[in-house]
Amino acid sequence: MADLSLASVVVAAPNQVHCQVGDEVVLLHLESAQYYGLNAVGARIWSLLQEPIPLHRVRDALVAEFDVAPDACERDLLALVEQLRRAGLAEIRDAAAA
Repeated sequence: MADLSLASVVVAAPNQVHCQVGDEVVLLHLESAQYYGLNAVGARIWSLLQEPIPLHRVRDALVAEFDVAPDACERDLLALVEQLRRAGLAEIRDAAAA
């Protein structure tokens, strides 16, 4: 299993569907039939993960758009992406594959 870092390239997994509900996103993992909800910041992260993207670019976008310190953003971003990966909702890709 690849270690997750800001250099990791991440993308939404294909085995899910999602929809916007207000400023939040609801995800359905198709294999497990489990639903997940993301708040407004999580929804923004999810929108950025629709194409393979290095996490440092996601962090930079969040710092520019929200009132958050870069170190706090990095910590929370890595934690959320790890949760999404463990749930089968996000995939880590090689930088060369992006």
